Amino acid sequence: MSTHTAAIAWQRGEQAFVDQRYSRRHEWRFDGGASVVASASPSVVPLPMSDPAGVDPEEAFVAALSSCHMLWFLSLAADDGWVVDAYDDAAEGRMGRDEARRVVMQRVTLRPLVRFAGERQPTPAQLHALHHRAHEACFLANSVRCPVDCEPRL
Repeated sequence: MSTHTAAIAWQRGEQAFVDQRYSRRHEWRFDGGASVVASASPSVVPLPMSDPAGVDPEEAFVAALSSCHMLWFLSLAADDGWVVDAYDDAAEGRMGRDEARRVVMQRVTLRPLVRFAGERQPTPAQLHALHHRAHEACFLANSVRCPVDCEPRL
């Protein structure tokens, strides 16, 4: 199989640190050269110790699941001869507590809206079946504990 890496970098600078008033802003660096500003979510760590402009791990988790589903959907649609013009998702992750009272991602809901080209358009049943196949193939959806629902927008 394959290995995937990310370099995560944070520096304390002049902050005291032990008072918990240090910045959670950090950087994600990927092998292709992409660099992303990241931070704890302001809903978890109050401002100014968090940076609302940064991507938080919870957002990244939801985005990764959405992206994985989309990539499988596009591949399967192409295999089936459907021509996709656009794919937009309004994905949402809901945090809460599990049975052991730990904070977890309880559910991720994908809400993809797909536009197809040409006269050959899938029926709602065909579209749902295609999303189901994409969900079954998605590496990340197969790797998480929380339910990942797909509610296609027609």
